[in-house]
Amino acid sequence: MKVSIIGAGAIGGFIGTRLAAAQACDLSAYARGATLAALRQHGWRLQQGDELTTAPARASDNADELGVQDVVIIAVKGQALAAVARQIAPLIGPKTIILPAMNGVPWWIGQGVAAIGDQPLDSVDPGGVIAAALPYRQVLGCVVHASTSTPEPGLVAHKMGNGLIIGEPAGGDSPRAQQLGALLRAGGFDVTVSANVRYDIWYKLWGNMTLNPVSAITGASADRILDDQLVAEFCRAAMREAAVIGERIDCRIAETPEQRHLVTRKLGAFKSSMLQDAEAGRPLELDALVGAVRELGQRLHIVTPNIDALLGLTRLFGRVHGLYPQA
Repeated sequence: MKVSIIGAGAIGGFIGTRLAAAQACDLSAYARGATLAALRQHGWRLQQGDELTTAPARASDNADELGVQDVVIIAVKGQALAAVARQIAPLIGPKTIILPAMNGVPWWIGQGVAAIGDQPLDSVDPGGVIAAALPYRQVLGCVVHASTSTPEPGLVAHKMGNGLIIGEPAGGDSPRAQQLGALLRAGGFDVTVSANVRYDIWYKLWGNMTLNPVSAITGASADRILDDQLVAEFCRAAMREAAVIGERIDCRIAETPEQRHLVTRKLGAFKSSMLQDAEAGRPLELDALVGAVRELGQRLHIVTPNIDALLGLTRLFGRVHGLYPQA
C-alpha cells in the first residue's frame, strides 16, 4: 500500500516514523523547507523518553514525483490546508483514501447535516477550495489522542498518548476503514474504528477548544488554567454553548464540562499545541478550533457570547503578536 504523509511535523512525523519503522507500507512524505532537509539528511526520527526511533525516509516537495497514493494522511495546521490541498492534487487518484489527522472542525462537517447546510464554512474552507480538492467521498475522519512536539525540524518528541480513532464521516463501518485501521495498528497505534467519528471529532474539540486558546493568551499550562476558578468557569461556559451546538448537529455530549475537566486534570501540567505554537512564533490554529464553532452557532441561530469573547481575545492576541492574519 502506498501511503504519503503530508506535513511531517509533530503528528505527521509521529505517524510517519511509526509506519516507516514497522515497514508497514510504501511510505513517502510531502514536505518543504527545513523539515524536508531534515528528512533527507536524517530520515524519520521519533524520541520517546531515552529511546530514539529512526527509519529511512523518502521525501519530496514535488507531488508529481511521489505519484498517486493509496492513502494520503494530512497532518498540517488548519490554516495551511487550503494551499496544501491544491498542491497535493497529483497524489490523489479516484480511489485514494484521504485521512486528515488534524485538530478542530473539519471542512466536511456540514455534509449530510441539513441544519448546517451545504455551504462551506468560511472559517475553515473559504470559497470551498478544500472541498473541491479533497472529495468528501474519499475522506475518512480521524481523531489523534497523543501529545507530541518538534524540538527541531524533522525530530518528533512523544510525551504521551497512542490513540487514533478513524471512521466514515457519514457513520457506520466500511472495508476501507477496517483496512486502514489494520495498517495503523501495524505501526503500533491503538486504533479504534468508530461508527460515529463525527461525534468523536466534536467530543475532542469540545475538550480543547477552550484550553488551547486560553493557554496561548496566558502562557499557562492546563493545570494552572483549571486552578483559576474564574478562568475555569469561563471555559465551562463556552463549553456549554458548544454542547448546545453539538446537540443540533447530532453530536450530543452527555458529560458536563465539570466532568470533562476532571479528565483533563489527570493529564497534569501539559502545554497545549496552541501554546507551543505561540511560544515558537508559529501561526495560531484558531479558526478550526474556535472560529468554526462560532460560525456553526451563527448558522444555527445559537447565541454564543463566551465563544465570541474567546475568539475575539485570542484573535487580537494573535494579531498583536503576528500569529494571526490582520483584519
